[in-house]
Amino acid sequence: MWRWRRSPLRRRSDLVEAWVLLAAWVLAVVGGALVGLVAASAAHRTFDQQRAERSEVAATVVENRAGATGAGDAETTRVADGDRIWVTVRWAAPDGATRTGRTQVEPDTRVGSRVTVWTDRQGALAAQPLNSTEALLEAGMLGAMATAAMGGAVWMCAYAVRDQLERRRLARWDEEWQRLDTRWGRTTG
Repeated sequence: MWRWRRSPLRRRSDLVEAWVLLAAWVLAVVGGALVGLVAASAAHRTFDQQRAERSEVAATVVENRAGATGAGDAETTRVADGDRIWVTVRWAAPDGATRTGRTQVEPDTRVGSRVTVWTDRQGALAAQPLNSTEALLEAGMLGAMATAAMGGAVWMCAYAVRDQLERRRLARWDEEWQRLDTRWGRTTG
């Protein structure tokens, strides 16, 4: 607060710096909170929309290359994330057409087994949507990251302005020293 007090030693750049810092705090806190709320709300709406558009469908495994004979090459023994394997499945789309695609299942799933897959409105395979608790947590984390990003951007801009003000102050100080040294008839250093 010393920058706002009247003082013969206060420079105009000190007052400018004080206003820049105040504006940065307000933008970082209020703007960051608003950006975080908007981001969390948008993410939550997206997750709700995904839950509404996607549905569970029973599918039949039609090909399981890991269980095939001669499995030993890199393609057939490749294991996906969480020790799940890729298999080809067949399911009925909402329009009644039969579709096939690849999905991940447990390694011991046999051809002809029924598995559950998720499809979108057109009947294409889709990822399982987040449940409401997971969606709330994910939206909250995205909102917090947006808040942090906004705050960081504001502080980087404030730092750049303060750095420019400091450079100007140092340049003016240097000019003043040059003038004083010349007036005294000698130079320092």
